[in-house]
Amino acid sequence: MSANHQLEPLHGYKLVLGTLALALGSFMNVLDMSIANVALPTIAGDFAVSPTQGTWVITSYAVSEAIFLPLTGFLSKRIGEVRQFLFATMLFTLASMLCGISPSFQFLIVARILQGVVGASMIPLSQALLMKSFPPNKRGMALGIWATTTVVAPVLGPLIGGWLTDNLVWRWAFYINLPFGILSTYLVYWLMGAPKPEPSKEKIDIVGIALLVAAVSSMQIALDKGSELDWLSSPFITFLAIVSSISWISFVLWELGERHPIVDLRLFKLINFRMSAICLGLGSFAFYIYIVIGPLWLQTQLGYTAFNAGKVMAITGVLALFCGPLFGANIHRVDARIIASVGFSAMAIGCWMAANFTTGVDEKTLMLARVIMGVGIAGFFMPMSAISMSQLKGHQIASGSGISNFLRNVGASVGTAVSTTLWQDNAIRHHANLTEHVQLANPAYSEFSQKALQLGFTEMQKNAYMDYLVNSQAYMLSTNQLMLLAAVILVLLMPLIWFAKPPFASGKGAH
Repeated sequence: MSANHQLEPLHGYKLVLGTLALALGSFMNVLDMSIANVALPTIAGDFAVSPTQGTWVITSYAVSEAIFLPLTGFLSKRIGEVRQFLFATMLFTLASMLCGISPSFQFLIVARILQGVVGASMIPLSQALLMKSFPPNKRGMALGIWATTTVVAPVLGPLIGGWLTDNLVWRWAFYINLPFGILSTYLVYWLMGAPKPEPSKEKIDIVGIALLVAAVSSMQIALDKGSELDWLSSPFITFLAIVSSISWISFVLWELGERHPIVDLRLFKLINFRMSAICLGLGSFAFYIYIVIGPLWLQTQLGYTAFNAGKVMAITGVLALFCGPLFGANIHRVDARIIASVGFSAMAIGCWMAANFTTGVDEKTLMLARVIMGVGIAGFFMPMSAISMSQLKGHQIASGSGISNFLRNVGASVGTAVSTTLWQDNAIRHHANLTEHVQLANPAYSEFSQKALQLGFTEMQKNAYMDYLVNSQAYMLSTNQLMLLAAVILVLLMPLIWFAKPPFASGKGAH
């Protein structure tokens, strides 16, 4: 096959197996990120490193993956999309095994870097190959299945990771990838072979690669370590921020003037790609506020175990699992912009419900908000992906998918970093404000004080209990504010969807 090898759409049982194989690859990749997060405290304890050092397990992967995600299109031209997916999946599986057998913390970090480097292209290529495997009139269904795997995995990750860490050993958080990786690689090779690309005479954009590495690595490390080092009050974080800003500006200017750019920024000239990129980046920012702060609040303030918090969050994936393919199957009949509007609305409602929780919230109410959120995320990622890909052709699909997934990851990283920092800072501020009302001149506090003493509390016990109550309310208020922020962002993004053109206006498939 040629460099522009047009994969013949699969049919019958081969289409089912191909879908399973590609979906498994992206599912395994996304699942690995969230499982590792849960196992982090256990890993740090096992290797006798501080929790601060332990976070390099996450940072090392995030940095290496973020650098290579935008390079997906460039690499697929030279290696071939199918070959690259096969190499990436095989090496990711090998790197997972190396993580599991790590004899030292340093070995684990190197294995995690390898995981990030080779795993970066798995998600965008699984999307590109899924679209090419389906007949044009069923590509919406392909995107629905793909979007479901990438959405359900981060929701199930904490649940599976919590169970594996509690009942086995943390090493199984990595060993779990082995059967998925082997099966995915075998099925894709059996169904699609390993077609060679045509030799490329394009010069490699060395300057572009260097600027991209500097921009992404400094940005990602600053985001991962910023909260821990108190952001710009740290000279190290300030230095990284300056390097990242200069590198990004230089990278964009260089790439726009380069004849054979390492990352095709000209795709942003396409209205559908541009609008979906903005919505995916900012929507992921809001989504990660929800999925990071939710379990954090449940575990630290309501006393949920990691497994129980994961169980509550996992309900989000139930309707997402059902609605993703359902929306995808009907995207040729219903305007993708309408489905996206429904998705954004449902996500906003889920966040708004969470913004009204109290410390007395029961598990049914928690789960109801997350069920609604499940509808939302299925109606968010799938139509946005369809709109994003609709004006792309040939190798633009792999390149566009790499850029879109990079922006989704950046949104997730920024959302995680900003939300955890704001959550702590706002809670401290609310604690100070609430404490001002803890005085005998306040009738409510005076009554509480009298009852506590009547019940046999010592003065120290009474004060400690009051501080616990104030702290609990402070974190509740902080959580409510962040959920409201996420809801507002999602509502504000909705009009942008309608600037895009319908991806399947003709009813005959992707353009």
